[in-house]
Amino acid sequence: MAVNLALPIPEQLFSIVGVTIGVTEAGIRKQDRKDLTVMLIEPGASVSGVFTTNRFCAAPVQICREHLDGGAEIRAILINTGNANAGTGVDGLARANATCEALARKLNVDAAQVLPFSTGVIMEPLPSDRIEAGLAAAIADAQPGHWFRAAEGIMTTDTQPKAFSVRLEIAGQPVHVTGISKGAGMIRPNMATMLGFIATDACVSQSVMKELALELAEGSFNRVTVDGDTSTNDSLIVIASNKANHSTIDVLESGAGLLLKQAMLAVARQLAQAIVRDGEGATKFITVQVEGGRDAAECRKVAYAVAHSPLVKTAFFASDPNLGRILAAVGYAGIDDLNQETIELFLDDVHVVTRGGRNSQYREEDGQRVMKKAEILVRIGLGRGACTDTVWTCDFSHDYVTINADYRS
Repeated sequence: MAVNLALPIPEQLFSIVGVTIGVTEAGIRKQDRKDLTVMLIEPGASVSGVFTTNRFCAAPVQICREHLDGGAEIRAILINTGNANAGTGVDGLARANATCEALARKLNVDAAQVLPFSTGVIMEPLPSDRIEAGLAAAIADAQPGHWFRAAEGIMTTDTQPKAFSVRLEIAGQPVHVTGISKGAGMIRPNMATMLGFIATDACVSQSVMKELALELAEGSFNRVTVDGDTSTNDSLIVIASNKANHSTIDVLESGAGLLLKQAMLAVARQLAQAIVRDGEGATKFITVQVEGGRDAAECRKVAYAVAHSPLVKTAFFASDPNLGRILAAVGYAGIDDLNQETIELFLDDVHVVTRGGRNSQYREEDGQRVMKKAEILVRIGLGRGACTDTVWTCDFSHDYVTINADYRS
């Protein structure tokens, strides 16, 4: 069960003019399961993406990078679940390319205008024949309002779909943003084991879209971790259909650009946090905020050391205020000149450590009171500067092991 994560309400997800979505059951891995999704994009859209830093990246990631770098106008997105098409070599590339070609033929576009995405089990051949057989049904299902169906259709070990929308005004004109994501395990940035798709009807130049995609990833999906593993298939795609009635945004730091970035970042952060809230076996949502760093990079380094630690995460699951584990993680984070005598540690409102040692006013029952909560703030002061950064994570439970032990069965 996800931690304080409400189920999306389909009627509250805004359609994006210029984007239609179709979902079907292609039997890619299991029967009676939505597992094939197409997003059809009208001409004139701006599309960009950010992908995994894992050097053993999946075939669809390689093809998406190639198609985006080639500069073709993207007209369709093809997503399958149940099979990651990673660790599949030349055969995997051929099968992914074949699915792009099959969809392109049906839409009368070029294969380079299709972006393929896969998620699921690694090192198994992609059943491209099933995907190709399911395309007609997916296209026939395509409607502007099918964002919730798409959120369901891209799930793997997720316990529920993840989707959010916002509405704003740019130059007095209504603009909409809607996004979906999937992910629950093998979550560690750059990016998480996730697929994310965020679309807007705003008018945005292609050059700004590239910049926007990077900033959205950096401010959201690159701030979450479930288990410290970086997946082979991580992808975030950002689409601007350019259908709104305002002037094209060609400078991201302009007034209109900042308004749009703020709105899209709000959706991206909700999606990223939803992945952590729905982390495999998660029972607690934990915010790790590190303050007083010399720069944001060292704040993140400390935050991730704490957020990745199995000892810290299992202590949170047990509601055990064994908080020396947090201090140990801070100490091995890799800041060579860190002075332990400047360290402060808070759990929500409870001041646990001051000047590197146990606060004389701290009582273990107060720490346990906080650790029993479903949402917890861990605040760490380094006493080195004025920078702050934040990471979101979850605990490790017995169910995490069970889910991953049984994943291929």
